[in-house]
Amino acid sequence: MPNNTLSSSLTLDYPGAGGHTAGDTAPQERTHQKRPGARPDTEKPHASPPPAAPRHWYRQEDGWAIFIGLGLVALASLVFLSGEQQALKLVTVKFGSWTTPSELGATLGKNVPALIYLYALLLVPLSIGAGRIGYNVIKFSQGFLALFLLAVAVTALSANSYLKAAQLEGPLVALFVGLAIGNSVRLPAWLHEALRTEYFVKTGIVLMGATLPFTIILQAGPAAITQALIVSFVTFGSIYFAATRLFGLDRRFGATLAAGGSICGVSGAIAIGGACRARPQHVSMAISLVIVWAVVMIFVLPTAARFLGLTPGVAGAWIGTSEFADAAGFAAAQALGDESAVQAFTLMKVVGRDMFVGIWAFLVAILSVTVWERQSRKDSERIDRTEIWRRFPKFIIGFFIASLLTTAALALLDGSSATGYSKDVLGALKSLRGWFFTLTFLAIGLTTRVRELTAIGIKPFLAFAVGVAINVPVGYFLSVHVFADFWNALG
Repeated sequence: MPNNTLSSSLTLDYPGAGGHTAGDTAPQERTHQKRPGARPDTEKPHASPPPAAPRHWYRQEDGWAIFIGLGLVALASLVFLSGEQQALKLVTVKFGSWTTPSELGATLGKNVPALIYLYALLLVPLSIGAGRIGYNVIKFSQGFLALFLLAVAVTALSANSYLKAAQLEGPLVALFVGLAIGNSVRLPAWLHEALRTEYFVKTGIVLMGATLPFTIILQAGPAAITQALIVSFVTFGSIYFAATRLFGLDRRFGATLAAGGSICGVSGAIAIGGACRARPQHVSMAISLVIVWAVVMIFVLPTAARFLGLTPGVAGAWIGTSEFADAAGFAAAQALGDESAVQAFTLMKVVGRDMFVGIWAFLVAILSVTVWERQSRKDSERIDRTEIWRRFPKFIIGFFIASLLTTAALALLDGSSATGYSKDVLGALKSLRGWFFTLTFLAIGLTTRVRELTAIGIKPFLAFAVGVAINVPVGYFLSVHVFADFWNALG
């Protein structure tokens, strides 16, 4: 079994990963030292064994994230069109606010049928996909039952009136619960088979596309897109420059750090790390830094916004430019207690920044194949340009397809039907998306060892901190002084 670290659940499936997990302990930089009696440099070394052929995309997490995500979108749409809206409401599990144990028991008992239905709806496609990907299906199913029950407990816990007052959302509570359990008890081996962070987060991102029709992008306007692009480019460039130029880190590592800090946090680090074929342990380090800073910003940004007297719309936009994770950002925006803050955050973070992860991954893949690797190989060696496609994070395609499907459905339906579709279908998909992100943060928490975060090293931390130090004031300036009129008009 892999070590119980954050990275142990992150089996990266991009070409060249070689089946290693992110918990491998290879050094950050390879050095080539001559052994006594080694051949001179002029001699040609023995050829290394050819790398294993990469799995087809439909036997990877990306492919099954697309299949499951789009399958759920299609199923929800068909159920709605057949007039069985009640079945969709079963998926939308809602725990009422509670304070006493008796109130908790009442809300749990009320939702038991829906939870059984939801469990079966998730277990079947996830288990089929697990088998096709290459997981142990029996162990995955066993582990998923435990993980799902833990997700139910977390969701019920987050409905506590005190936690709701503190604006602690389910995914964030899941992270804290996972960290508490993972750092206090030894997890059984069978549970690790279900702690598949990439599997859950990629499926959740596909479902996120379904809940963000293309019409929302149009509503965002040029101001939101422009601000998002400025912040993303500035933050990516500052982290990458600091990592590679100031601290001498590997270029692929620098790009992975920069993606985690500038685009969409954990999923951005995974996508860009896979696109440029970064080392698994580097992806794990980037994810760890994203989590640490995201948690810090949950408390810092709302407090700073109130202290500075920012309007809700402006504050939400600032949070959207400065937070690193969607779940954490939502929690921070909701802490302001105004819907316009949540709207501004959504436009900035989810639509403005997250939407560009595919483009960033494509550009980084091109840079990696045509520049970084060419410089490191003999001039006579030709790089296969099809590597760009093999490394591209294909679950992003599912994100756009899901968005197009729901957009088309809303456009084709008449007024009352479109309203019902938006309420019932998109409501159910948002609920499913929330469950997948809860599973994601539980898996991250359960596989994170706090004592091992120090293994990140001071250089990656400082490189990321440079990006934070530039990102926060740039986002503030743009939100307060450049696009303030736009953000104040929300709500």
